[in-house]
Amino acid sequence: MNEVREFINTITPMDDADWDFFSSKLKAVKLAKNVTLLKKGKTENYLSFVSEGIVRFYIPGEENDLTFGFLFDNEFVTAYDSLLTQTPSTYEIETLTPTVLWRISNNDLQAVYENTSVGNIIGRKMAEKMFLVKSKRELSFLSKTAEERYLDLFGDRPKLIKQIPLKYIASYIGVTPQALSRIRRRIS
Repeated sequence: MNEVREFINTITPMDDADWDFFSSKLKAVKLAKNVTLLKKGKTENYLSFVSEGIVRFYIPGEENDLTFGFLFDNEFVTAYDSLLTQTPSTYEIETLTPTVLWRISNNDLQAVYENTSVGNIIGRKMAEKMFLVKSKRELSFLSKTAEERYLDLFGDRPKLIKQIPLKYIASYIGVTPQALSRIRRRIS
């Protein structure tokens, strides 16, 4: 749980009273590889902190899934649109590796916002960060080649990317697995 507090303190310092209130709402969850955190059509009820592991966001398809996001250690994971609107998710979230999460329910999160001095600041800054990640991804599809998107992903997380199946990476950068193989051959 210390990693959660350290991460939060990088956003804004949280005093002991606020931390005690917030941490009392967190529940540790250990998950195996390939466990679904949220099914399409279900409503998100949790905000989770990835203590260790890799998580992917995807739209399930009949032939192939469409992967549109990965999260790694020391990041928050949630179907944020579903959490905010309390409507069913249009995508799924699953673990790609054994994963440890610290979870807080939406009701408890709202209590943190109401009863701590920095809860709203942390929530706003995390929402801003998610917006920037989403914008960066959208702009990369408009302005970069698949090879550049692959190199960006590989440059950001070189060791962790090796743990993600190539078919998910190919989907994430918008190419077929065969096209990704050609990209990888060209750049090696």
